[in-house]
Amino acid sequence: MSQDDKLEAYRIKRDFARTPEPSGSVGRKTEGSPRFSIQKHRSKRLHYDLRLEVGGVLKSWAIPKGPSLDTKTKRLAVPTEDHPLEYIDFEGTIPEGEYGAGTVIVWDIGTYENTTRADGAAVPIAEALERGHATFILSGKKLLGGYALTRTGRGKNERWILVKMKDDFARPDHDILEAEPDSALTGRSVDEV
Repeated sequence: MSQDDKLEAYRIKRDFARTPEPSGSVGRKTEGSPRFSIQKHRSKRLHYDLRLEVGGVLKSWAIPKGPSLDTKTKRLAVPTEDHPLEYIDFEGTIPEGEYGAGTVIVWDIGTYENTTRADGAAVPIAEALERGHATFILSGKKLLGGYALTRTGRGKNERWILVKMKDDFARPDHDILEAEPDSALTGRSVDEV
């Protein structure tokens, strides 16, 4: 599948004459470690969008309750369409009448290291996601350490679960969403954008 095909669903849902969102060029791998972001999105309901740079696009999941630092907390992650790499640092207001209308801030941003293994061998992140289970270490401005993303269904019922892995960065007694609600890039809240 070409990079443009990967972004077809994203482009079909948006009128780029109205929305400030990037239309996206053909994806390409960036230099260095792959990037991730978590965007706080106040639309019909407040939620968080996890985006992982994979194969020239941002693989994306909506996380209704946001990420947790508690290893015992499972967070639903609903897959959404691939987004262009340029979306990784998008902040702004998507106008009423447009798909995803509401305000978006970059709640966290950084790089990640794929740590997925099978039978002792490293598994590329794209393959891990295709198989339905990926582990990775986030190096963000807010989130650090290991996370696991596991698919629990397929087709129309495809859902994933995001879980914090046991490591030195796990903090079951700390609500990071409450403690650090604002943009990792600008310090602005969703109300200030």
